[in-house]
Amino acid sequence: MVTMPPRDDRGQAHTLEAFAAAILIVAGLTFALQATAVTPLSASTSNQHLENQQRAVATDLLETSAANGDLEAALLRWDPESESFRADGSSGPFTAGGPPNAFGEALNRTFGERRIAFNVELRHGRWYKESTRLVYMGSPSDNAVTATRTVVLTDDANLTMPAYEETTLRQVAANASQKFYLEDPDSRPIYRVEVRMAVWQL
Repeated sequence: MVTMPPRDDRGQAHTLEAFAAAILIVAGLTFALQATAVTPLSASTSNQHLENQQRAVATDLLETSAANGDLEAALLRWDPESESFRADGSSGPFTAGGPPNAFGEALNRTFGERRIAFNVELRHGRWYKESTRLVYMGSPSDNAVTATRTVVLTDDANLTMPAYEETTLRQVAANASQKFYLEDPDSRPIYRVEVRMAVWQL
């Protein structure tokens, strides 16, 4: 009777281990490729770059407008009789773009033509707790950025609204029938206002 030599299963075990290891490696690579990685071209980094760029542009616009006097002129374009920034006497902020002056034109040229919405809010009073809207184009989105600039107005500054260009803030404060949107500075002949701009992509 011929006896068979004992089987050696070590080769099969090594083959199975190799297949198992290969499956684990392939599964790991597949998971890694499907996971969202932050790269220079990923959406999150791209959005952050866009937001940083919009914040820089908004800050530069405020600084430039403050330096050339356009921002101060926009803050003084006020009708003390109807208590409005609008020449027609209607109330409320501008909603379709910037106001009809050099500052508004800069806003429209910089943001409006690129389908970027913006709000301009004027904060004033003690600790800037009071606010007045100059431009309101809607509720900002989650990716909105802000830029601020503080402007000081003196009480001898003239309003820039047509028909009131000879009227100073001191005269408005002394006239009971007229009102400026900033409160009377009392003994200090200055008004401080923080211009706060919110910008976001439509």
